[in-house]
Amino acid sequence: MRCAEACEFCATSDLKESDVKMMASCAQINRECAAVCWTSASLMSMDSQFAKQFCDLCATVCDACAKECNRHTVDHCKMCAEQCRSCADECRRMTK
Repeated sequence: MRCAEACEFCATSDLKESDVKMMASCAQINRECAAVCWTSASLMSMDSQFAKQFCDLCATVCDACAKECNRHTVDHCKMCAEQCRSCADECRRMTK
């Protein structure tokens, strides 16, 4: 859940007005990543028959989010990228 929480924080962090346009795609993928992470965790807790497929999707979205966040020098983006990479690795382990 650290990834979802980091993504939510990253997406809603205060930005200077000049940064908002540049960070729009980052905020969007952060919101998407958080949603996929929460959904995957929820499905795993239910022992859903679709949990592995969502974990696979979650790893893909987390990788994309980490790549986007890594483009920025803002501290919360760096922390988010690290959490997303960790989550992607864990999701891949869940699909095996």
